[in-house]
Amino acid sequence: MADGGGSGAVGGTVAAGGMSVELPLWKAISYFRVLALCYALLRYANSYLHFLHPVAGWIFMGALTLWTVATVRAFANPQRLTWSLLAVDLTLVVTGIVMSGLTDAPARISHGAPTLPTIWAAGTVLGCAAKGGWRPAAASGSVIGVANILGHGGPTGDNIHNIVLLLVAGCAIGYVIELARASEATLTRALQVEAAGRERERLSRDIHDGVLQVLALVQRRGAELGGPGGGGAGGGADFAELGRLAGEQERALRTLMTGGPIPAQRQQGPEAAEPRDLTVLLRPYADERITLSAPGTPVLLSAPAAGELAAAVGAAVDNVRRHAGPDARAWILVEDEPEAVTVSIRDDGPGFAPARLGEAERAGRLGVSQSIRGRLLDLGGTAELYSAPGDGVEVELRVPRKGH
Repeated sequence: MADGGGSGAVGGTVAAGGMSVELPLWKAISYFRVLALCYALLRYANSYLHFLHPVAGWIFMGALTLWTVATVRAFANPQRLTWSLLAVDLTLVVTGIVMSGLTDAPARISHGAPTLPTIWAAGTVLGCAAKGGWRPAAASGSVIGVANILGHGGPTGDNIHNIVLLLVAGCAIGYVIELARASEATLTRALQVEAAGRERERLSRDIHDGVLQVLALVQRRGAELGGPGGGGAGGGADFAELGRLAGEQERALRTLMTGGPIPAQRQQGPEAAEPRDLTVLLRPYADERITLSAPGTPVLLSAPAAGELAAAVGAAVDNVRRHAGPDARAWILVEDEPEAVTVSIRDDGPGFAPARLGEAERAGRLGVSQSIRGRLLDLGGTAELYSAPGDGVEVELRVPRKGH
């Protein structure tokens, strides 16, 4: 039977579930079996002269050595270790315990002499615990305990003590492993939900920047051309119908973005990391109404960061053109600092009450929450919006240089 101190030798190595996290545990069990074999060989080498049949004991120790060496890789990998191998392992332990009762001297057995496998038997219970949890560990520990009682010394105090220790250690480790695996499964699901949510946000930004704006434009133009005096006979009705259909599709798409099924994530290859000049990307937004002020030297960011920041600025500029009024002016200010790049977009339009942002988001209009704030959040930056009725709107976008 395994000595009391050896049955829980690897209990402290249990890690969070998941095959990659479990590998250190499996390797520890494999190392434990090798060390336990060395211990069993030393114990037998020091006491074989007291055995009634020492040759039989050496034959068993040779078989134990060959089996341990042959299964080192199997016990270090959960995919290689099968229940068939564990069954053979358990059979070898039981055989060694029964042989101990037949080959050792009765006086030594009555005085609590260890079995031939000694603490190597604990490796079988640990393997069952790692493979299937506490129930297989309890079953294998019970079989070893029964073999100890029937084949080596009977129900002595030492035997009962060692059996209890082996069962407690095996069941405890198996239960901890089950909890770890359940926790990792929960964490994996949470990470998948988070990744899906971030993908939804990314898709929402892309859709807002393109499809929704086009649909809204088609709806407005269709209503204008299809109104009184618009188009020839029948032509106005066609334009009105086109605008109506575009409006329906826009509303349906907004509903999908805010509460519909999440589209499958797209696999993306590695993006180019070559720095780009942010100022070059922002120049197309400047016109007679919008003034761009930037440093005279290039404002360099990684290509993905520069593209996302420029897109966020574009979304803010689009809001100015759509909501600030035809006579409103806007200013884009780029500040290149050692720690971060800051872009401010300010207009002299009518402004709005802060509560309107929440109302717009609930209605599926995600220009600020996704196209602006969502982009900056993905970059590890911040997006602050300041407005009040009559005071215009100011959007401040800040991207840290670290990592970009």
